[in-house]
Amino acid sequence: MKKINVLISTFFGNGYISKIPGTFTSLSTLIILYILFEVLNFKNLNYILILYSIIFFYSFYAVMDSETEFENKDPRQIVIDEVLGQAMPLILIVYLSSLNLISIPVEIYYLLSFIFFRFFDIVKPFPVSYFDKEHKNFFGIIMDDIMAGLYTMILIYLISLRF
Repeated sequence: MKKINVLISTFFGNGYISKIPGTFTSLSTLIILYILFEVLNFKNLNYILILYSIIFFYSFYAVMDSETEFENKDPRQIVIDEVLGQAMPLILIVYLSSLNLISIPVEIYYLLSFIFFRFFDIVKPFPVSYFDKEHKNFFGIIMDDIMAGLYTMILIYLISLRF
């Protein structure tokens, strides 16, 4: 079971990429979800939210179980948190689209969500920094990216109101 949890925590090995594994995983998430949502037209919000919730809650267990496999308290190999944080604004984009609140090309929203998420994940404004510094465990590993995803969602929503 530990091997499966390491596989999930590293997003099927993305975390082992030597250079910028978090950015690469965020970009991978964006591409995968763009294909799923926009190309394959999988936009059933109920199913999306159920699937996201399952992955979210299971990720806590997977990260807790697998973090002992790595040397430090916030291993760079664990990138499932990037998947969760980056997915949040992308799911919002699907929701906004269902309400016809997307008036510029949807690809711009995807690109902005990637840029904003990486910005908040790197700069770590409060409360992102709080979870990063005060919870050096599976909870903090995941929640700092959830907060970065929340900030990104707020900006994406504000942009949808403006355009």
